[in-house]
Amino acid sequence: MKIILAEHFGICFGVRDALAEAERLAVSGPLTILGQLVHNPVVRNRLLEHGVREGNLHDLSSARTSQVMITAHGASDRKRRAWRDAGFTVADGTCPLVRRAHEQLRLLVERGYFPVVIGQRGHVEVQGLTGDFPAAVVIESTANLDDLPKGEARFGVISQTTQPLAQVHALVAAIRRARPAAEVKFCDTVCQPTKNRQNALQQLLTRCDTIVVVGGLNSNNTRQLVAAAHAADRRVIHIERPDELRTDMLEGAEIVGLTAGTSTLKETVAAVHARLLQVANAAAVAS
Repeated sequence: MKIILAEHFGICFGVRDALAEAERLAVSGPLTILGQLVHNPVVRNRLLEHGVREGNLHDLSSARTSQVMITAHGASDRKRRAWRDAGFTVADGTCPLVRRAHEQLRLLVERGYFPVVIGQRGHVEVQGLTGDFPAAVVIESTANLDDLPKGEARFGVISQTTQPLAQVHALVAAIRRARPAAEVKFCDTVCQPTKNRQNALQQLLTRCDTIVVVGGLNSNNTRQLVAAAHAADRRVIHIERPDELRTDMLEGAEIVGLTAGTSTLKETVAAVHARLLQVANAAAVAS
């Protein structure tokens, strides 16, 4: 069994910096993160071991510490103000590329465009993006196109940062077809780390019969990697931790590609890689 590691995989700079900041703040005093810093159980447990507590961004009574932190997924300005007005010290772990998406949407609205966000409905990042613009329409698939108001002449479109770029472009084209008389202004806010990992996966798919994806089960960008591998008709193994990888999952695999979502720690990927090598060596001895 041959193992190929993706060219780009695992934790991105936004998650890395947010995690480092949370750990630094936790050393200086009690800290409550308003949600999951990132959607990864290994990272979550690491923070809990540092004494970090979890609260609810939408519930001011959920924090028992004076210092709170916005997750890497970001939040609306309304939510930030609400916590500050309630007397909390608010640290901001928002990924800079998520912050850029907020800025692009705000600029579009200021220029007179109706706000549209392509992304997963209900996802914390999308809630943050639309939180300051209650009229905004979220487009997850073509089934949502009817939600676009018919009287608008100009639509400003951005994307959740972890969406597959090809899917985003397809939905922008669908928006233009659905509202042919309107101007549709699209700003590409899919983040470069997501693009890199998606492109690296495509390279794996040309060579591998099996793909192992490491990342949180509720991580959007990780699930997108899983979906892309399934769409290419490959065997896909999605795990969060190395101990979840069983030998029987790899039975018959010849070339295994290994990748990970942007919230997955490098040491977790290294441990999975070591586990794959162990399975490969055991299979070689057995044969």
